[in-house]
Amino acid sequence: MPRRIADVLRQGEVHQLPPNATVFEATRLMKAKSCGAVAVVHGRRLEGIFTERDLVNRVVAVGLDPVRTALGKVMTRNPDSVRAGTSVADALRLMEDGGYRHLPVVEGGRLVGMVSRRDFFGAEKAQLEHERLLWEHVG
Repeated sequence: MPRRIADVLRQGEVHQLPPNATVFEATRLMKAKSCGAVAVVHGRRLEGIFTERDLVNRVVAVGLDPVRTALGKVMTRNPDSVRAGTSVADALRLMEDGGYRHLPVVEGGRLVGMVSRRDFFGAEKAQLEHERLLWEHVG
């Protein structure tokens, strides 16, 4: 039976901050939790995601001060998300097509977790690569 996001979703804390938190706070949280992304939420409603890529492209490369810059200014707004019942294959396809490594999990408009590419098995990633190669030959 194909795995679902609920099968890979780690139980426990979802790494999140409000939009008025600073980039500095986000990077300290990311370092402490060894994660590459933080969900930006108002209450439990997902407003955005702040990733390592956002840090490089939207903060450091343009010379913003991480201590003074609010996440709401530099986050990726309205990120793609999946539900807990989404198949792992569909989530991986979404991540591949979008070119990102982290995917929020939302149920009923509320953030319930986050998955990253490292949460998936090698066989699942290999299947996605196989499908991609088939589509390249067809198209």
